[in-house]
Amino acid sequence: MAIYRFRVSFEDFDEVVREIDMKSTQRFEDLHKAIHRSTGYDAEKSSSFYVSTDHWIKGDEIAYLPNQRKIDRGVNLMENVKLNSLIEDPHQKFYYIYNFDRPFDFHVELIKIILETDPNIQYPYLFKSVGEAPKIFDKNNPGALAATVAPAVNEFDFLNELDVVPEDTEELEAMGGTGINEKEQGDEEEEEHDNESFTDDEDYEDEGYGSKEDDY
Repeated sequence: MAIYRFRVSFEDFDEVVREIDMKSTQRFEDLHKAIHRSTGYDAEKSSSFYVSTDHWIKGDEIAYLPNQRKIDRGVNLMENVKLNSLIEDPHQKFYYIYNFDRPFDFHVELIKIILETDPNIQYPYLFKSVGEAPKIFDKNNPGALAATVAPAVNEFDFLNELDVVPEDTEELEAMGGTGINEKEQGDEEEEEHDNESFTDDEDYEDEGYGSKEDDY
């Protein structure tokens, strides 16, 4: 049984790359879910692969959770289509759209065919991962971003804990990341310094008044 190695990259974030090994007899649904195990996204979204030309022109569609219009049209379903049934070229390409509600476009290219499986590997297998997948907005919670990777246990997420929305991050950066404007912070420090000077001078005398020993 052959192993297909696919190179998966975002169309708009080509620095983010995943290379995934698949058995030739596995199905497009397996590849779909493997991609999103590697990105941290929710795989249960309406998505489609398209058989593609070398110039990323979309052809036949293979769908996951299609809408009724596509079902009525008789679209191919990912759970029914094996990878090897649509591999016609050693560098076969597929155009892939994830989540039609808030889509991300991917380029998926077959880059290597390995003739034997490795008995020590469970497929699909993430062979290589480069770059962090971009965060996506959660439409069910517009004020928050859906994390691409689950945060470490007990890790304090400063932005999420304070319910900071994306539009506020530039203002927060201008504040030095502390929530205090640099000018305001400087004014507070200067005021504290003046107060310290006053309280430390026990023998402070107001201008225009002499000591008790002055002659009247």
